[in-house]
Amino acid sequence: MRYYRYKNAEVSCCYKYLMFSYNIVFWLVGAAFLGIGFWAWSEKGVLSDLSQVTRQNGFDPVWVVLVVGTVTFVLGFAGCVGALRENICMLKFFCGVIGVIFFLELTAGVLAFVFQDTLREWISDFFLTNVKGYRDDIDLQNLIDSLQRTNQCCGAQNPNDWNTNNYFNCTDDNPSRERCGVPFSCCLADPAQTVVNTQCGYDIRARPEREWNTVIHVKGCIPALEGWLPRNLYIVAGVFIIISLLQMLGIFLARTLIGDIKAVNSGF
Repeated sequence: MRYYRYKNAEVSCCYKYLMFSYNIVFWLVGAAFLGIGFWAWSEKGVLSDLSQVTRQNGFDPVWVVLVVGTVTFVLGFAGCVGALRENICMLKFFCGVIGVIFFLELTAGVLAFVFQDTLREWISDFFLTNVKGYRDDIDLQNLIDSLQRTNQCCGAQNPNDWNTNNYFNCTDDNPSRERCGVPFSCCLADPAQTVVNTQCGYDIRARPEREWNTVIHVKGCIPALEGWLPRNLYIVAGVFIIISLLQMLGIFLARTLIGDIKAVNSGF
């Protein structure tokens, strides 16, 4: 008697659990981002009064956390369930969204390179808009302070940009103690100080401009960022390449699983 072995199509366990492992990380990261975002909103009282969302003068960084968290959570969920349940619909959804995100990133990079002057102007206007809301949102305040400290800059183009803020403007009828000043993040670092002097920028713009550079940074953050990018071009390019490779890996795993599932289904 002779025995014959038939080769039946089957879903690769290797690709299946690679896909699951790939997505479980993003699912958990997305859940963490959502948790942090809603916690930040609860601390600011936004969850108890949602009308605050429409009353904000500047950009709320929590929106970035929530949007990134939502997209990452949904994609991670679709990828995990699609891989474990061998669901073609979810895998196609995952693959399609990743493809759209990759295309948008590529398009944004090309447009930013082609329209550099327009982008520079838009970023400057965006920064000035958020300077106005500096004292209205603690997260925005921390973001601007971090940006100014890291890049050793002050304002969008120069320290006088803080004149657009109600607390720092130099008008005679401004009762604020911070009148004609700048935030402490504009100040030159003093290695001898162990405690941050949050009043170091008080009244600095009431002095002659030639004295400013002894107390604060006089370069704007837009020129500072323009100088930072060429110095760190390889790092930026490396981050973009790593993100692109991870996205292409996700698309490859999803498409491979879809092909295996279709092959198995066609055998019935």
